[in-house]
Amino acid sequence: MAERLLILRHGEAGPGVPDAERELTGQGSHEVGRLAAWLAARDEPAGLRLLASPYRRARQTAAIIGEALGVPVETLPILTPDDDPSAVVDWLLAQPEGRPLMLVSHMPLVGALTGLLVEGRTDRGPGFPTAALAELEAEVWAAGCARLARFNTPSDLTPRVR
Repeated sequence: MAERLLILRHGEAGPGVPDAERELTGQGSHEVGRLAAWLAARDEPAGLRLLASPYRRARQTAAIIGEALGVPVETLPILTPDDDPSAVVDWLLAQPEGRPLMLVSHMPLVGALTGLLVEGRTDRGPGFPTAALAELEAEVWAAGCARLARFNTPSDLTPRVR
């Protein structure tokens, strides 16, 4: 049975120093809120484990998602912007099977991690706009072994006018 991994880039953040303390803007909170409502309407499978970078904007993003889905947020120190995607893959391999995971992080890590898992190369990942979500499936979390099942950006969630 395939495992599920959701990789989410945080919502739009304002400028600031230090980088780790930057906060979501009003627009960022809004786009993440829309994504959270969309996820909640999809009836995400029970047991979702939600992990966020220790950076403030990622924790804020995860809190909005966690509230909508009724799941607690855990902090994972290896999800900061410049962390090594291989370290995240090693962490994924050590996790028990059968429980879907959502990682809330930053560019360039989200793109590099997606590229590594799907294409086997960190330079092949998609560009992630803020609040973009990649959904991956795999039998094992190893380089080149995942399938990109879906990729959504906030604009994909905009109701279509007929």
